[in-house]
Amino acid sequence: MEPGRGALGGLRAELCGAVLQRLRAAVHYTTGCLCQDVAEDKGVLFSKQTVAAISEITFRQCVCFSQLKYITQKSDELASSNMEQKEKKKKKSTAAKGRKTEENEMPVTESEDSNMA
Repeated sequence: MEPGRGALGGLRAELCGAVLQRLRAAVHYTTGCLCQDVAEDKGVLFSKQTVAAISEITFRQCVCFSQLKYITQKSDELASSNMEQKEKKKKKSTAAKGRKTEENEMPVTESEDSNMA
């Protein structure tokens, strides 16, 4: 079964859709209130289509900003993880070089001792 398909996937999609609809409605309501305030202050009337267009543009911008924030966060996490992996690899490499150096020096020390005898 594919991820996101089946009973739980369908329920999750329905919940996501319901949440998005509620958010869209909240943005539309808030936009309507703001347009009404501006209309009272400036003596300008906003048509229902204008309020709907402003709220839709606002909602889409919010979606774009939230996606951008998510992508930026994931990018930062990935960069941090890569730096940690590089540091671990560097430490491992340095430790391995240290062991090789010790192994190379030990036979030299033994041969010097046997030459002195």
